[in-house]
Amino acid sequence: MIQLKQDDEGFVRMNRHFPKKTLISIVFTDGTVAEYTGQRLNGLYDQALAAFRLGNNMDAKGFNRNDLKIHRRNAVEFVPVVAGMEP
Repeated sequence: MIQLKQDDEGFVRMNRHFPKKTLISIVFTDGTVAEYTGQRLNGLYDQALAAFRLGNNMDAKGFNRNDLKIHRRNAVEFVPVVAGMEP
């Protein structure tokens, strides 16, 4: 089991996909603890990555169509989570 902790801004650190069937425990800032599958968190990661790419004018594969350089392999490292979200 993997354990993650929500930071004060509502994010967990996740810079890659987890195996789909792995159980992941998240400790939220309000003190509650919930378990999710890797598949559920991978979906949240994909949503955060899509929002990042959209906000930085990238295409679906992460290629930048502007001259501006984006740091760190065009990816996200923090994923937003909320206590009580569906498993």
